Amino acid sequence: MKLVMIGHGMVGHKFIESVLEHAGDDIEITILAEEPRLAYDRVHLTEYFTGKSAKDLTLCRSDFADAYGIDLRLSTKASSIDTVNKTVTTHHGDVIVYDKLVLATGSYAFVPPISGNDRQNCFVYRTIDDLDAIRTASLNAKTGVVIGGGLLGLEAAKALRDLDLETHVVEFAPRLMAVQIDDLGGKILRSKIENLGVKVHTQKATSSIENGANSTHVMKFADGSELEADIVLFSAGIRPRDELARQSGLAIGERGGIVINDYCQTSEADIYAIGECALWQNKIYGLVAPGYDMARIAAK
Repeated sequence: MKLVMIGHGMVGHKFIESVLEHAGDDIEITILAEEPRLAYDRVHLTEYFTGKSAKDLTLCRSDFADAYGIDLRLSTKASSIDTVNKTVTTHHGDVIVYDKLVLATGSYAFVPPISGNDRQNCFVYRTIDDLDAIRTASLNAKTGVVIGGGLLGLEAAKALRDLDLETHVVEFAPRLMAVQIDDLGGKILRSKIENLGVKVHTQKATSSIENGANSTHVMKFADGSELEADIVLFSAGIRPRDELARQSGLAIGERGGIVINDYCQTSEADIYAIGECALWQNKIYGLVAPGYDMARIAAK
């Protein structure tokens, strides 16, 4: 059986581990990984700024693909899926035949449609490459701002503090982690975060990012106030990477995400979707534990 997986993140790697536990010798595995490196621990990305290396964060040994006879193709993007002939075409032009296809394409960081969001030293906080770029920019910076006061935003703020930057968090809602906690919890959390030396600005809608007078940028808010910063990080949520599935005619949710059943099958029975790209019972789980559950179920 020819098994092809698109994506090699945390959930994708858990799927491969689960398949290898149960599979015999009659399975050929191909992995198409867009990033230039093996699967790594995104949950602990912040530790990259406190001494951990990319190798420390890697989830498998460097020779794992060779050890299990897996055709692992790094820096390889899948450009199209032919569901009739059951093939995947890569951006290199290679055509790969599959019997079963698993989409583990994950998500991308949502960047709000703010004027100036594409200026130099405006980043998302998603991959090791992102972190390398942030670290390089920090060498000539004094202040950093995170747009988004959710869990990932606070992680990103910790990263900026670890880089010895004056750090601010800007949140549209009246409190930090507005989805997860109530007003009292928000007050306690804010106090804890401010005690770490992070300045918190709630109920702020960023209208534009422009040239600063004393810093690289000035963020202009809808209420007329401003905040200058050298680095801006966007941490305003995620969106499922479902474009490949969409182009292939698979069922997509009204607000995005690849629709799956209880077995992680898409609308094409031989194509599965797992992790943050998958929509199960109209919900996308932006957490690794449900993704691991999907990985194990799809593998079975």
